[in-house]
Amino acid sequence: MERLRERLSRRSASEPVKLRKRKSHLYSKDYTTDVFENGFSIIGFSVGFRLINCFLVQSSYVPDEYWQSLEVSHRMGIRSHSYPVFIAILYKMLHILGYDTVQLLVWFPRLIHAFLAAMADIKLYALVRRLEHRDVARWTYFCQLSSWFTWYCCTRTLTNTMETILTTLALCYYPVPGSKSHSSSKYLSLVALAILVRPTALIVWMPLLAFHFLQEDDKLKLITYHALPIGAFTLGLSTVLDCILYGKWTLVQLNFLRFNIWHNVAEFYGSHPWHWYFTQGCPVVLGPHLLLFFHGCTLTPKRYRILLAAVIWTVLIYSLLPHKEFRFVYPVLPLCMLFCGFSLASLKSWRRPAAGALVLMNLLPALYTGLVHQRGVLDVMGHLQQLCHTASPQPDVLFLMPCHSTPFYSHIHCPIKMRFLECPPDLSGNKSYVDEADLFFANPKHWLEVTFARQALLPSHLVLFDVLEKEILTFLEVNKYVRQKEVFHTHIPDGRVGGHIFIYERTLNDASD
Repeated sequence: MERLRERLSRRSASEPVKLRKRKSHLYSKDYTTDVFENGFSIIGFSVGFRLINCFLVQSSYVPDEYWQSLEVSHRMGIRSHSYPVFIAILYKMLHILGYDTVQLLVWFPRLIHAFLAAMADIKLYALVRRLEHRDVARWTYFCQLSSWFTWYCCTRTLTNTMETILTTLALCYYPVPGSKSHSSSKYLSLVALAILVRPTALIVWMPLLAFHFLQEDDKLKLITYHALPIGAFTLGLSTVLDCILYGKWTLVQLNFLRFNIWHNVAEFYGSHPWHWYFTQGCPVVLGPHLLLFFHGCTLTPKRYRILLAAVIWTVLIYSLLPHKEFRFVYPVLPLCMLFCGFSLASLKSWRRPAAGALVLMNLLPALYTGLVHQRGVLDVMGHLQQLCHTASPQPDVLFLMPCHSTPFYSHIHCPIKMRFLECPPDLSGNKSYVDEADLFFANPKHWLEVTFARQALLPSHLVLFDVLEKEILTFLEVNKYVRQKEVFHTHIPDGRVGGHIFIYERTLNDASD
């Protein structure tokens, strides 16, 4: 025994004690690599889910889906800002590789958005997983994926979609109370990009930025080392890009304020009562998640109050603006899913039946709006694209529809002549101003007779909703137009928008003067 003690004492004196290093699983783990019980990794499942999501959304939502992204990028001289440039880069890649076909021009940007949406889903899960136990994180992730409105919007080429994706990614690096793995530079960079894409992103982030500033110990460093450099760089880069593409000095953010606040151009496209977001907007966007959201608001810890404050603030500010749309509150939907996740996690034995009901109640609107409702304006472009193979006579297409009802050259990709009824807002203050579309619909037959007084000016094809056909039927018969195609659009016609779209073609034997 004495010999053993001597040997141990000599060994301990000559060799330093080596401690095994252990990594903290609480703060350093990358939760984006988590694996579900069925063996699927969250990354693989998210990407696969959003790709399916992308291909099962074949309908149109709003004109901005094309006219603030694809059409601007396809014809770069029309308008330019950061988001269209992003789409234009994708188009340029396809052109260089020799794959700039119509199908890829339509689907490639949407597939990129699907991957970005999957990344946002993953980061939302990772954010909650760092702050809460796995149960809450998984139910939040489930709520995010089961939301019908997220399904409907997240793969579309909307600025609202990119704003929502960037907001969700930024939240992952935001210093939520209790988080030990935040990054001011990363989240502020993403916020700056979101504001460049859509300046209204600042509405969502104003309370969050103010909260961070008030809680930050070193406020001077936050401003001088992070906020100012990032803001100056992104604004400068955007301004240089816009000046080059406009061919003159311009500040897009200032133009946005001037048109939408000072000139109140947005009201030109419709107005709603102040309570619309409370009585219609938010209930529709949240859908079956609405009750879970209210329940979750009563359960979540105090540190998430700032996220709830951001949701309420955003809805209140948008309620003050006359023009309202469902998509405007889309960026706060991922924040709402956090509260829904807390609610489902608390239901214990009832949460699986509740989750099943949630899926069923979201499935119907997701599939109907994605595959059926308002799909005609996309299907009709597929039929018109066949005119690219017509050499003689040269096709000439006129859309007799509310302006910007359909996509344009991004879905045709050939130089056939096309025109639609225009509706530019009036910035001169002329109270008697009437745009071309309103002028046409006030008396369609008279407008056509005046505009095409000479038959040589008549277009070869007319595209119109079925509700217009009766009013101009005499004009169509006199000028030998024949209906060539009828395309389903929606089960819910509204005003100038009908349930079907007709393509009329003028017969060749009467196409001369």
